[in-house]
Amino acid sequence: MRLLVVEDEARLSDLLKRALEDAGFTVDTVATAADAESALALLPYDAAVLDLGLPDADGLSVLQATRRGGSAVPILVLTARDAVDDRVRGLDSGADDYLVKPFAMTELVARIKALLRRPGGALGLTLEAANLRLDTVGREVQVAGTPLALPRHELAILELMMRRLGRVVPKAVLEEKLYGLDAEPESNTIPVHVQDRCSAA
Repeated sequence: MRLLVVEDEARLSDLLKRALEDAGFTVDTVATAADAESALALLPYDAAVLDLGLPDADGLSVLQATRRGGSAVPILVLTARDAVDDRVRGLDSGADDYLVKPFAMTELVARIKALLRRPGGALGLTLEAANLRLDTVGREVQVAGTPLALPRHELAILELMMRRLGRVVPKAVLEEKLYGLDAEPESNTIPVHVQDRCSAA
């Protein structure tokens, strides 16, 4: 699943990116409201983490523009603004959740997963196909009851294919979901992941 992190403090942005990638997400980061609006309008993110104190505009303007554009992408506001009025304003502007800095990274990851588990969200508890079972929250795979350890990208490919069971999944769709804006996969990366796993099975 692909997330957008909108945070202008470089160190925190890097920490968020690493923690979310460790949790199994593909993460893009931007530092301005203008870049955030462009990214949310152009790319099919599963969720976004949005700071409100951005250098070129208030993050609330990003939130409002995204909702006016008809997007229902889950957005978690992550900000130092801790007054009740600020939280109410954020939620009334279209935020799905609101977390105040400083925060525990484990709580942020848990809140994002909770947003994605909501009805219509991208994160279901388990996916099943024949004797294959994938716990999308715990990121665990079992084949006929036997645990199978998969690297992050292979696990993500498996999840995307299980979510589209019975349908062809174009390579472009896999690349879009698996690689961030700053990553340029080689043309054979996806086929290699799939072929290596099939050969090992």
